[in-house]
Amino acid sequence: MTLNVKNEPQRIGVFGVGYDMYWNQFDGLLDELMQKHETFLEKFSDKEAIIVDFGMIDNPKKAYEKIKEIQAANLDLIFCNMLTYATSGTFGIIVKTLSIPIVMVALQPRKALDYSQASTYMQLVNDDICAVPEFAGVAVRMGKKVPDMIIGTLHDDPEAEVLIDEYCRIAKVLHDLKNAQLGHLGHPLNAMLDMHTDATMLTSTFGSHVVECEANEIMFWYDLVTEEEVKAKEKVILDFFDTPDPVSDPISLKLNDTDLQVAAKVSVALDRFVKEKQLDGLAYYYDGPVDSELRKLMSNLIVGNSILTSNGFPMCGESDMKTLIAMLIMDRLGIGGSFAEFHPVDFLEDFVLVGHDGPHNISIADGKPVLRSLKKYHGKPGHGAGVEFKIKQGPITMLSINSTFDGKFKFIIAEGESIKGPIPPTGNTNTRGRFKPDVKTFLYRWMKEGPTHHFALGIGHHAESLEKIANYLNIESVTIKQE
Repeated sequence: MTLNVKNEPQRIGVFGVGYDMYWNQFDGLLDELMQKHETFLEKFSDKEAIIVDFGMIDNPKKAYEKIKEIQAANLDLIFCNMLTYATSGTFGIIVKTLSIPIVMVALQPRKALDYSQASTYMQLVNDDICAVPEFAGVAVRMGKKVPDMIIGTLHDDPEAEVLIDEYCRIAKVLHDLKNAQLGHLGHPLNAMLDMHTDATMLTSTFGSHVVECEANEIMFWYDLVTEEEVKAKEKVILDFFDTPDPVSDPISLKLNDTDLQVAAKVSVALDRFVKEKQLDGLAYYYDGPVDSELRKLMSNLIVGNSILTSNGFPMCGESDMKTLIAMLIMDRLGIGGSFAEFHPVDFLEDFVLVGHDGPHNISIADGKPVLRSLKKYHGKPGHGAGVEFKIKQGPITMLSINSTFDGKFKFIIAEGESIKGPIPPTGNTNTRGRFKPDVKTFLYRWMKEGPTHHFALGIGHHAESLEKIANYLNIESVTIKQE
């Protein structure tokens, strides 16, 4: 059975602004500005998004007419294309009314005026920046935040292209958050107080719906799995993972046939469960009766959940709904998102091991991930296959989402580096994380922000994108200083 990520494209709007007084004063100006607008729209041709163009808005009356169309388009984000100077009456009602992110784009066609041939017409064609301060000031007067902006040139501007792509990916995050069905099964492990999440507040802030699930619902599908399905899933698992001999950890063994069979059977059942419940992710923890088939099932979700996570269905252990959200955000940004916490510090080489047991995002593994049979899942009931790997070398980003005393959410963000070197052969993920200015100073700064002990770990440096997402969701955010 093939599972497909809910691939509803984000909906992005674009409108241009200008000043209608100019059109009768300068023949051909409107046509040239609309050609600029078409050139900007062409920049979205390779994006997997629905682009809705609202054309030119060049006076307040038209703005009042267009705002109805913009609201009806159910957008996730909108670009205001600053084609020339425009009075802020074209913008006031739009910024006042919309609750989605607005990005002002000022990309002038020339990198500089030809001063020896300069004219008022040439200036107006390149006056993209002129009204940006006015629009920003009016946003504040309307009780709104100053919109984000992209300033540069229409042609040959790599920085502008990167920003346009970033906002398209952010729109994907916002779209999927407000349309996600996130499963919650069981309860936080051992009453971890930082794990508890108010499902209503989660929906209020992110828009995601929490689907409360029962262990017996997976058990129903587990009992229907056939031997043929198990064999087929075993092949998938062995294609995904390496199965080396044990090294130094006495609780780890080479993956045995029984653990592989159980992991495969559970994985088949999990696929069916996720599809039947129409879930986009799952946070879980459930013990089950001692020595029961249900306990065997619930303690062996690791392999199946890791495969799902690597394919766009984030799965999070220890019933951590907040980190599930963080993993979903990272996945939709295209940077991975693996379940993580801090492990021992290496004070000799100045790094900290970053990892966890349970399910992980195999898509950002450095090399082929490993499966080991574990005699026990430390701190949890049961035994079986454990997933081991490290994150790809290079820049990394961490996102912890915690709840504050007043019931709001907070993003705690950090950037670092995944460095080369061995990790403990324990059947768990671990990455050598290096953080500036040094590991001890970084850890002090991180802890003082009051994080959860879990966070999502992704590849690349994307703190600015996460800050923007927090801003759009009206969530407090802090990025840990690196100097």
